[in-house]
Amino acid sequence: MTGYLVRRLLMGLIVVLIVTIIIFLLIRLLPGDPLLIYLTQQQYRDTAFDPAQLAQLRAQYGLDKPLFIQYFNWLGDMLHGDFGESLSLKQPVWNLVKTRLPVTLYLSIWSALFATIFGIGFGVICAIRRGSWLDTLLTFLANIGITIPSFWAAVLLIYFFGLKLHLLPIGGFTSPFEDFWLSTKQIILPIVCMSLFGLASNTRLARSCMLEVISQDYVRTAWAKGLRERVIISRHVLKNGLIPLIANLGFLVAGLFGGSVIIETLFNIPGMGRLLTSSLLGQDYSVVQASTLFFTFLITFANVIVDISYGWIDPRIRYS
Repeated sequence: MTGYLVRRLLMGLIVVLIVTIIIFLLIRLLPGDPLLIYLTQQQYRDTAFDPAQLAQLRAQYGLDKPLFIQYFNWLGDMLHGDFGESLSLKQPVWNLVKTRLPVTLYLSIWSALFATIFGIGFGVICAIRRGSWLDTLLTFLANIGITIPSFWAAVLLIYFFGLKLHLLPIGGFTSPFEDFWLSTKQIILPIVCMSLFGLASNTRLARSCMLEVISQDYVRTAWAKGLRERVIISRHVLKNGLIPLIANLGFLVAGLFGGSVIIETLFNIPGMGRLLTSSLLGQDYSVVQASTLFFTFLITFANVIVDISYGWIDPRIRYS
């Protein structure tokens, strides 16, 4: 177990390192110059600047050096806890991350719980009541949930529940420690949109897994013994069918962080996703690199936890 954990962590670190190289190169392939964008902002629009000023800024931010030197300088600073300074916001990147990352984690955790609990619950109901009207309805809705884009669902929910019915706020974020009721109302629509695909995929996957386990001999033996349905489902069916669902959690986490980029922008939520979007538009190298790095680290960590949990769910699995 220890050896497997060490190898899995090393593999995760290698993945993070490869992602840092890719994002470092890709952000610099975008057309345009971030320094020119910075200089042509409102406060500099009426101010003439010469090539010497541009060269001074390049030297200040280390953009006058070769790419490989820029990369190793950034990597070295990052290992010392220095993630750079935002070119557009004029703040240390770490200050931006530590204020916005908790918002994204808060939404992602609630979305993951919503998608997992209700997805597995709906899948179990469909498997137990196979062929019934309830199974048909939930399967139909799950198929729709997989196909509909999250941004389109967000637009529809904003229009109906926000603009037409005036039941829920259509944007903004309030900490639950400041106003719990307002915070709860504000996160309902974003959580539904972020968890839509995960909820639908978990429903379909749970239904398939449960149907496969229900057909096993030991389950039929449990029915023959006269055990109650609740006992059979919880002790024999659900636990033995959880492995594919646990594996799907790793993809679910990646989808949540990816979806937060769109959802936080649409709902005007000050999280990491919105920060990444605005930084990409402004080609703010330091913020984009740090945001992508944190997303990669969290997704890799979640997948390590998922891999380790296999042995806890199914004692037959052994790590070598």
